Amino acid sequence: MAAAVAAHSFVLLFPIAVVAGFVGAMSGMGGGIILIPALTLLGIGIKQAIAISILSVIATSSGSASAYVRDHITNLKVGMFLEMFTIVGAIVGAHLTLAMTARPLYLAFGLVLLGSWVALLVAGHASWQGGTVQDAFTRWLELEGAYYDQAHGRLIEYKARRAYFGAVLMWGAGMIAGLLGIGAGAVKVLIHDLVMGLPPKVSTTTSNLIIGVTALAGASVYLAHGLITPTLAAPVALGVVLGAFAGTRVLVRLSNQAVRRFFLVVLIALAVEMLYRGIGGAV
Repeated sequence: MAAAVAAHSFVLLFPIAVVAGFVGAMSGMGGGIILIPALTLLGIGIKQAIAISILSVIATSSGSASAYVRDHITNLKVGMFLEMFTIVGAIVGAHLTLAMTARPLYLAFGLVLLGSWVALLVAGHASWQGGTVQDAFTRWLELEGAYYDQAHGRLIEYKARRAYFGAVLMWGAGMIAGLLGIGAGAVKVLIHDLVMGLPPKVSTTTSNLIIGVTALAGASVYLAHGLITPTLAAPVALGVVLGAFAGTRVLVRLSNQAVRRFFLVVLIALAVEMLYRGIGGAV
């Protein structure tokens, strides 16, 4: 089956990759949450799917992060600070994947998505509020900013908090990214949102910046072990870049609550599908 996919890789994978890139840019999760279930359904082993997916995360980040930086929504200081921790975690996670069997990977994938969905659903009933009082460490790092929100027609000012806690959690997010090939944008968005107090749009766009660097670290491990096939990776990379550019154009025109609702729908659908396959479905 995997050979048949390789022979028709562009026709089969390019449309899926476009959708994955769009969803990844809209949600800040990276395209892997769509790609990995799709690739495994096409008959590709989950380890190879993870390897190809993490490569696509780099493309998604490249396609969307530049647009968000241009629109002054991404917080570069927050991103660069947290990247130091996610890189180390991604390398550890990739090596764990190489040592594991397929079924635990399906279960881990589903549980991460389900846990992210529950946490965001619980927090989603309250709108983001500005005016956070910063702790001394976060204030020393100058992790604050402002952006013009097209949906509300005004300037949104904010201050991050608890950067020290966010850094520790981001190491774990990086490990999940390397382990599952999804960029762990779902986890990173939650850390930005719930722990560091960033507005949802800033959380999403800054996550898009971080996931590319994180994925690059994990992809280097998979590349060294021969799990990244050019005939599969090329149409995926091209598709997710195009989809990511489209996603960025839509996101900036939506409200923070609309972005959150979109995020929730995508998470729960894919969490259920991957948990089913890990518990009793075909692997």
